[in-house]
Amino acid sequence: MNFDERDRRSDWGKSSRDAGERKFLAGPRSRWRELWRAFRIFGEFIKGFRALHFLPPCVTVFGSARFREDNRWYQLARDVSAALAREGFTIMTGGGPGIMEAANRGARDAGGLSVGCNITLPHEQKHNPYLDRFVEFRYFFVRKVMLVKYSYAFVVMPGGFGTMDELFEAATLIQTRKIEDFPLVLMGVDYWRPMLEFLKTSMVQQGTIDQVDIDRILVTDDVATAVAHVRQGAQKHLTGMQPQRKPNVLLGESTPKRG
Repeated sequence: MNFDERDRRSDWGKSSRDAGERKFLAGPRSRWRELWRAFRIFGEFIKGFRALHFLPPCVTVFGSARFREDNRWYQLARDVSAALAREGFTIMTGGGPGIMEAANRGARDAGGLSVGCNITLPHEQKHNPYLDRFVEFRYFFVRKVMLVKYSYAFVVMPGGFGTMDELFEAATLIQTRKIEDFPLVLMGVDYWRPMLEFLKTSMVQQGTIDQVDIDRILVTDDVATAVAHVRQGAQKHLTGMQPQRKPNVLLGESTPKRG
């Protein structure tokens, strides 16, 4: 069955092609199946670590897969990513279409390094063509770990459920100090305003979050403001970063190169 571009974009990230993650989350299986699944998940983590370990400092850009090139959010994602790449940051995304494509494309525009962490999908969806390095995962939760682990800031463009999931996971990790207080930027003031109003009028007032949890999020439409915030916030963490060892050729490791 053939699917047009709109169908492919709307299906991006909804389910795994081999249904492995769905089976894993469907309750208890035999002990041997669970053990095999655990080894498989471990292997996914190792694959990600080996592929991404030698990246320069990353900024992860989240956002909808459904926006096309003529959409204003696509262009904004491309612009902010290009500006971040000019500051020396590697741009990391989920590797797909829409905002992910725009961000990776922006990195390419500026001669920066562009990386994607893909997910196996229905209909053999391919990664976008603006990646210098990509890794494909079966499990969403492994992929999300990689998108967080190697990043010193998070830029969140307009998006749907998946973007909300990524936004609030990053916010929760920062809130609970599971990761450092890395910059968290929302691009698109009009888009995010209703959500922010809900956070302030319901969650803060009910005491389920504190005002400081909102105050640490920068909301802007201005590329220069976003980049300055990322640069300033990430710099204090980069200062004390230990230099990475050189890749081991015998292990198949390599330093990423710009395309």
